[in-house]
Amino acid sequence: MAAKRSAGLLMYRVKGGTAEVLLIHPGGPYWTKKDEGAWSIPKGEIEEGEDPILAAKREFEEETGLVPRGAFRPLKPVRLKSGKTVSAWVFEGDWDGRGLKSSTFSLEWPPHSGKVREFPEADRADWFELEVAKKKIQEGQRGFIEEFEQMTG
Repeated sequence: MAAKRSAGLLMYRVKGGTAEVLLIHPGGPYWTKKDEGAWSIPKGEIEEGEDPILAAKREFEEETGLVPRGAFRPLKPVRLKSGKTVSAWVFEGDWDGRGLKSSTFSLEWPPHSGKVREFPEADRADWFELEVAKKKIQEGQRGFIEEFEQMTG
């Protein structure tokens, strides 16, 4: 079985001369009390035969409710501890994260209760300066922010 592949987008803006990136906080009960090292770029699995950039755009829209537009520059893919490879593109944009409209997933919660509940894929979105973003983002994705920082440095 081939390792899973995901694709996502890193949106940035420059505010007051400082670069900021948009990250999302995963929804669901496992992430509720987690902050540092919990955030992510909007991303998801690449479907069989799907073009990775199209998957990245689809996942961004599904997890934020925003249709991504702009010039998309590829970043180096990262390999997560799980063995999954994540491809990402960076683009410039601006958006008020309070307008987040995320798709949902089903999960039996509490465990072994027989009750299936719906949770948002992302429960919030926010902008972070790069040094803060490197602390907030999941460790395996930190390379995306570091590479973007080198591009803008």
